[in-house]
Amino acid sequence: MTQQRYRDLAEWPLMGTAVVFLAAYAWQVVGKVEGRGNEWLEATLWITWGIFALDYAVNLWLAENRRRWFFWNLHELLIVALPVFRPLRLLRLVTLLSVLHRTVGESLRGRVATYVAGSATLLVFVGALAVLDAEQSAPDAKILTFGDAVWWAVTTITTVGYGDLYPVTGLGRAVAAALMMSGIAVLGVVTASIASWLVQRVSETAETAVETAEQPVLAEVNDLAAEVAALRREIALLRSERTS
Repeated sequence: MTQQRYRDLAEWPLMGTAVVFLAAYAWQVVGKVEGRGNEWLEATLWITWGIFALDYAVNLWLAENRRRWFFWNLHELLIVALPVFRPLRLLRLVTLLSVLHRTVGESLRGRVATYVAGSATLLVFVGALAVLDAEQSAPDAKILTFGDAVWWAVTTITTVGYGDLYPVTGLGRAVAAALMMSGIAVLGVVTASIASWLVQRVSETAETAVETAEQPVLAEVNDLAAEVAALRREIALLRSERTS
């Protein structure tokens, strides 16, 4: 089996696994589950992490050039190798965006709109969960509820930063930095896509204008060519009559 064939077969199961992981993680963080329920949620998180680790191993095994694939996917190794940092494990949810991107359609504007909506929503939700997980048990924490975490994530990803809520732990600040960089990246992709679309439309409009302007000239050239052909026939006819 080729690596691409495996990726095609594993994409939807991985997306389902990512959704289960996100649901279990959100339940654990927001619900503050304790006791037996927390043990079940923790087991679910470790099982899904194991599936992601297995996916990494299979991709490495099926890669045509394993050394090259390993160095080009060091971020995947980092995500798999650091399961103790729950916010980092959430990065595997980019599978959702990949599947979403492939199922949008061929319209550039449709892809941009879907990408923006999907990316922004997922980043805000994941960022809110991650910072709440890192902050809610810290002394002097400002972010104590999921509502506060969502508000903080929205102001952070848009680089507004009101300053009313902010992380006080090192891990929370790392989440903030990643969220800001992600917001800038999403905005950059959108800006580049819109610019590309505008350039394409201007080019198409210019080509249409040139074709429209050339049509009368082409018509006159065709008329002249027809007249020249008619004159040639008349001249040929006169020559044949003289010789006869």
